[in-house]
Amino acid sequence: MITYTASYTFEGEICLGEVLDFPGTVSFGKTLEEARANLSSALLDMAEASLLLSEPLPTPISAINTPDADLVEPICLIECQ
Repeated sequence: MITYTASYTFEGEICLGEVLDFPGTVSFGKTLEEARANLSSALLDMAEASLLLSEPLPTPISAINTPDADLVEPICLIECQ
């Protein structure tokens, strides 16, 4: 299991999600729960693409943060226990 950091920002009627320490991994949803599910799927897709291209996965950065986020929390590449 690899744990990255997800940030969520509420913009009007949608919730934007981004994995801060896996560049390019972004998604959104109408609710936080939908954004979480979509971001988890996007993270898996990005990891699979990296591995197919023989690129290493980014190393998680434990102290990463963004001041603009409404919520910052861990996100696991595979299901968290």
